[in-house]
Formats: sequence, C-alpha cells, structure tokens
Amino acid sequence: MNTVFPVPLKPVIQPPAMVEETLGVEERVTLKARIKTLMAQQDAVLVAHYYTSADLQDLAEETGGCVSDSLEMARFGHAHPAKTLIVAGVKFMGETAKILNPAKRVVMPDLQADCSLDLACPADEFAAFCDAHPDRLSVVYANTSAAVKARADWVVTSGIAARIVKHLHRQGHKLLWAPDRHLGDYVQRISGADMLLWQGSCVVHEAFKAEALKKLHLDYPNAAVLVHPESPESVIALADVVGSTTQLIEAVRTLPNPEFIVATDNGIFHKMRAVASGKILLEAPTAGEGATCTSCAHCPWMAMNGLRNLAAVLESSEGGKNGGNEIHIEESIRARARLSLQKMLDFAAAEKAAQPPPGD
Repeated sequence: MNTVFPVPLKPVIQPPAMVEETLGVEERVTLKARIKTLMAQQDAVLVAHYYTSADLQDLAEETGGCVSDSLEMARFGHAHPAKTLIVAGVKFMGETAKILNPAKRVVMPDLQADCSLDLACPADEFAAFCDAHPDRLSVVYANTSAAVKARADWVVTSGIAARIVKHLHRQGHKLLWAPDRHLGDYVQRISGADMLLWQGSCVVHEAFKAEALKKLHLDYPNAAVLVHPESPESVIALADVVGSTTQLIEAVRTLPNPEFIVATDNGIFHKMRAVASGKILLEAPTAGEGATCTSCAHCPWMAMNGLRNLAAVLESSEGGKNGGNEIHIEESIRARARLSLQKMLDFAAAEKAAQPPPGD
C-alpha cells in the first residue's frame, strides 16, 4: 500500500513564464557559426535533452554531440574526450553530468533552468524523510539535486526504475521513493513493492487530462497513445505505450500506426519527426475537457535554453575568463551522489551483459 509521508504541504511549484527563443534565418546562421567556432576553441561538446529547442538539438548533432535523455547525456559526456561539456537541459542534468565527470568543465546556457520535481524535494526535507524510516532503502528519480542523490541509496531514470524496484523488492527491501508521485505510483503498481511516496509532480506531465484525451482519441481512433509515466494514473491507463523519452521515440519509429497522441513535453516531437517523418503527431490535451492547445505541453525551464544564451556563455569563457555558467558541486556531495548513480549504471551494465544484477 502506498503511504504518503506527512511532510508539511508546500505551495504548488509555480513555473516561470514561458519565453521561447525566436530567431530569424540570418541570426540563426550567425549564432550557430559563432558557437561552433567557440566550441572548437574551448574543446567543448554539446549534449542536449529531447525537450530542448530544435535549434539546440540540431546543433548538438551537427557538432558531434548527443541528443538524448539525461542519463545518456551524462554517459556520452563521460566517454567523449572533450574537456568541456555543454549541457542544454535543466540544472539537475548539468549536475548529473558533473557527478559522473568531475574532471571536466560542465556549463549550461542558463543556470536558472530548474525543474519542478527538483524544487519540490529539498535536500533537508528528503533527509528527514529518510531518517524517519531507517528500515527502508531510498530510491530517487534522476530529476533531483546532487544533494538528494547523495543522500539516496539508488538513483533511477524512468526507463529503468521499474526493473530496479522489482529487483529490490525481490530481495525483500521496503522502499522510500522521491520525488514524483505519479512515476512512483506507476512503479509501485507494476512491481508490487512496498513504497512510501514523496508527493512531488512535474508541472508538464501533471497537466494531461484523461477525459480530454479520450475525446481526442475518438477523433483519431487509429492513433497509438504514448504516455510518459510522470503522468497521472488516469492518463497512463489510456496508454498503448508507457515509457521514457527514448522508449516513446522508439515506439513512434517502430509501431505501424499512422498517428500518435503523445503525453509528454512537445520538445520531443523534433526527434520523433526525424525518425518517422510521415507520421502525424498530436499533443495530448493539457487544459480542460476537449483542450486542443498546440504548445502548452512544454517545460518553461527547458525553454530557457537557446542559441543566444549559449553563445553568451561561451563568449564569457573565451580566453580563460571566469564565468560561463559552470556547474560546481562540493566534492563530498558529488562523491556520495556518484555512488547512488553508479549502482544504476552497474545494474544496467549487468542487464546488458545478461548477468545477475549487483547486490546492494
């Protein structure tokens, strides 16, 4: 049974106003050329999340970088020989890259690009959550700060969370979960594990509406419904595929359906169109019954990333000057966070090698 830890209720995280970068053709060409020059001078590689702008995703691929989910972004940066990692995403992604790549300089276009899940799970309150239940292992979603990861026993991504929790459940462990209650509930239901859930949520995924989704599906009966598990249970229940960003992109590529209703951040549509250009992509409704908005399923913090501020960051670092929106993590926190992340990496490696997963 899920039990809510009695933490004091906090106000709903209020996201910043949505401000998406708009560029003319000439400015886009000029900015990209300047950024490429600066990246070469600073031995930098760009890793971008699927939810960032098409401009940044294209630039990452044009310069030998990576467009992926948060964990693969960090792993790519670790394997790449570049001395500087540019992380286009939200702050916990930059921190994850630094946790796994302490010797590299990690910078971001905007350090104010945060995450409602991270903000809703302060490290001191999470530590109290753990201290109140010493008999339970703590499992945290990657969408958390370095300090929360340092306090946790395991870190997971949405793509591997259920498999790790099933493994821990088979070993007889009771668990604490933070911060996303919807993902935690989904994992608990399919794993059968005894989990106490923190009560955070993503401002984008929480907004999807089941009744409006049903009506949209009636208009497009041949569409497959793709849902990220950060969405409410009522939305997940309507899904043909529930999965991480990478898994949803793969579903668009491989499923025969001509149309897809997608319940995740609409930034993912750029990659989906690249892998399945002839298919129709529809946003799951996010505002009331019958909602048909075409741009509301987008994270305003992700939208803070753009070519203009990326160029400014690299300009501020040119010639060895200070600045550049660099990620710094106190070493004792980074080292402990690395341990909880490494458990997930080892588990994934063991799965890939078809070996028994590592113990605790």
